Amino acid sequence: MTRRERLLATLAGKPVDRPAVSFYEIGGWEMAEDGDEFNVWNDPSWRPLVELANERTDLIRMVKPSWKKAPEGDLADLTRQETVRVGNSRHTKTSIRAGKRTLTMTTRRDADTQTEWVTEHLLKDMEDLDAYLSLPLPPVREPDLPAMTAIEEKLADSGILMVDTGDPLCSAASLFAMGDYTVAAMTEGARFHALLERFAATIQPECERLAAGLPGRLWRIFGPEYAAEPYLPPRLFGEYVVRYTGPMVEAVRAHGGYPRIHTHGRLRGILPLIAKMRPAGLDPLEPPPQGDMELREIRQAVGAHIVLFGNVEIADVENLEPATFEGKVAKALREGTEGTGRGFVLNPSACPYGRTITTRTLTNYRTMVRMAETWAG
Repeated sequence: MTRRERLLATLAGKPVDRPAVSFYEIGGWEMAEDGDEFNVWNDPSWRPLVELANERTDLIRMVKPSWKKAPEGDLADLTRQETVRVGNSRHTKTSIRAGKRTLTMTTRRDADTQTEWVTEHLLKDMEDLDAYLSLPLPPVREPDLPAMTAIEEKLADSGILMVDTGDPLCSAASLFAMGDYTVAAMTEGARFHALLERFAATIQPECERLAAGLPGRLWRIFGPEYAAEPYLPPRLFGEYVVRYTGPMVEAVRAHGGYPRIHTHGRLRGILPLIAKMRPAGLDPLEPPPQGDMELREIRQAVGAHIVLFGNVEIADVENLEPATFEGKVAKALREGTEGTGRGFVLNPSACPYGRTITTRTLTNYRTMVRMAETWAG
């Protein structure tokens, strides 16, 4: 089977020659050496890993939605952004005029880490939330389909495209510091629902337009983990995820697509609610202690209807001795493929974000490929 054929068969619940293996963001993003000192992928230690992903893994290329130029009515005229360099860090301040208030957010990007830290969140209290809710709604955008299919065409038989997008909860929760978010979500239900409805008013129709324009594709919908334990109780997962993310899942499925729910951490309390939304896939299925369910338990509960992605913890990829790590991979492959089920893709829970890839990390990634390629059950 080609890598593309293997992934499509896995999604469809059909037999495959061996389990698929993905490195998630590595090979998932088009990692380019571009001369930017803030791009850790420029370091030579990344090259063997990126080459391994591109040449031997089943590529699931993560593509953010591309949009045609937004029509008049967006928030650009109310927003100001400034970026300054301080030492080896890049600091960005965003200000939004909302009535009589000015909402501010700051972020920091360090040269040696491929991530951006929010150092000041946009919403700090309920008055900020009310001011944000008073802003005009952004317009619903039209997808730029050729920009996305061009990426898919470059993949050819090496893999498939995956539309990568957040849900209303992701947009809402990320406006707050985590402590402020959990308090608002648990004690200000009416206001928080109003915030979710604001985001759903644009996210849902855009999802429907994109799903119709790109039928039959894999999607990754992220954000549900904000309502998982220990942050919120399972009943609020029903209110904040099933109610607002469920329609996105339905829209993708309505056009023959495969909606995959992304949620880190504990699953036991929310797995029945996830199943209620009828997603086609679920990741990253972190093993204990990061998660609270073994892969065999997840497979027994939902594996007949949902393709399972993951079960390799990124901390193990980076830190475990190769012999110990090999045992972890064998367990994931065994529990992910045993018995009858929809399908399984071996992949880590995340991607290294430091500038240097160590010999141990590279060895463990190679182990994942070798074991998936030779797995006989």
